[in-house]
Amino acid sequence: MHPMRSTRVRQRHALRRGLRSIDAYAFFDLLTDSSMLDQVESQLPAHRERLLPPTETLAMFLAQALGADRSCQQAVNGFVARRVAGGLSACSTSTGAFCRARQRLPESMVSSLLRFTGQRLVDTTATEDRWQGRRVRLVDGTTVPMPDTAANQAAFPQLGRQMPGLGFPLCRLLALLCLSSGAIIDAATCPVKGKGNDEQSLLRRLLDHLQPNDVLLGDALFATYFLLAELTQRGVDGVFEQYGARRRSTDFRRGRRLGPRDHVIELRKPSERPPWMTPEQYDAVPGTLAVREVLTGGKLLVTTLLCPRQTPKDALKALYRQRWHAELDLRCLMTTLGMETLSCRTPAMAMKELRVYLLAYNLVRGLMLRAARHAGLAPRQLSFKHTVQLWLAWRAAYRSCHRKLGDLLVLVAQRRVAQRPGRIEPRAVKRRPKPYKLLMQPRHVAREFVRANGHPARVK
Repeated sequence: MHPMRSTRVRQRHALRRGLRSIDAYAFFDLLTDSSMLDQVESQLPAHRERLLPPTETLAMFLAQALGADRSCQQAVNGFVARRVAGGLSACSTSTGAFCRARQRLPESMVSSLLRFTGQRLVDTTATEDRWQGRRVRLVDGTTVPMPDTAANQAAFPQLGRQMPGLGFPLCRLLALLCLSSGAIIDAATCPVKGKGNDEQSLLRRLLDHLQPNDVLLGDALFATYFLLAELTQRGVDGVFEQYGARRRSTDFRRGRRLGPRDHVIELRKPSERPPWMTPEQYDAVPGTLAVREVLTGGKLLVTTLLCPRQTPKDALKALYRQRWHAELDLRCLMTTLGMETLSCRTPAMAMKELRVYLLAYNLVRGLMLRAARHAGLAPRQLSFKHTVQLWLAWRAAYRSCHRKLGDLLVLVAQRRVAQRPGRIEPRAVKRRPKPYKLLMQPRHVAREFVRANGHPARVK
């Protein structure tokens, strides 16, 4: 081949690669900062040139998590439309290539980006947003249903009380969050069914993310002797609601009295070693532990913050009320982003999909943090759903919109969350569901019954 012609061919191929990746780079560059883009490039696995390189695949995967229509077909249709709009030839709208590209995407890459974005948000949070100058971490868990396939059932069995064919595989998710920014620092998963698959076990996987002088907030599931001792050894303080069994035996006449319904008591190490703990670990746990119990705001709290002058009763009450942000953050993840039910039909892809949702959540939190700093507000004052809606509209108009990113940040900061302390709502819905019976047998059995006997009369 002539040298000049060879040069033109290489230039044409480079131009096409640039056009194919422009949407992916625009996605990361607009939604994050340059450090995130560099991190994405550093995490790319070895790959050959394809129609859907890893960067484009990850951007499309994230767009699925953020969009209302989360189907692969919608993601491919958007890719083809942007490709044609960029002057390239149209390609097939079949989802096969995209599904295979998602399978090639390493879960370790997505997990690494999740931890990077979480730590990045933690590091850029303003000092004035901390509690008494200390970083506060939230911990909470939830369960995520998965498609009812044989592979998912084998890895994440349904609850034992459910009949075969009627339940769904369940994954337990525990998230460690930053109170100031709402970022997910890291998360751990396991099956719901099985010994040792509890939130305490998952939290032990994440303890290395805690640093000395941090404060950990959690519900009553975490108020155990061994966790409080572990936090104390790490220089971390914990604030939890008292466990139900110990709540009934709490006697404020015992211990060192600090005030009304406020005292310090000494707990003794349980005589039985937990199955998850080695004999060496059990021997390393101190034999006694001083903790503080305080009744405030209708909650019986147990904490390692023992000094009533540094942390008075009212300060503990105000701090523990902030624990509810963990519930709200998980609701943003599950309801607003639509992670209430995963769609992938194999365990490996389901876990990858879950991590992509967590990464998408952190990217939105990053955009909110930048908007809050731009407007001089706290990140918790901005609306998560408003940010997602604005981002989707902004990305749809990105090719024809020449305004600066500052305009998007101004729009994000316009919608603020109202302060509603003590808000109470009934856990009930007014709108009645459609009059369909519950499916009480496997679907293939019910399908054969309908084929043989027809549909039963509708319930009125």
